[in-house]
Amino acid sequence: MNETATPAKKLRITQTRSQIGYHHKQKRILAGLGLGRIGRAVVRIDHPSIRGMVNKIPHLVKVEEVEG
Repeated sequence: MNETATPAKKLRITQTRSQIGYHHKQKRILAGLGLGRIGRAVVRIDHPSIRGMVNKIPHLVKVEEVEG
């Protein structure tokens, strides 16, 4: 691996609302992120595919950038 590579930014994604009553595609996105309960948080590498998933469900999650 390259020693001079910059560390990847990370995102802390926290589920803030219930998935009940939403389309099954949105429920599958939550499951794909590793969420499923209100208050659960996961840390994921900031990648375009993760950003795309989060952009589909902004009403259900809160996103924060995390260093290191």
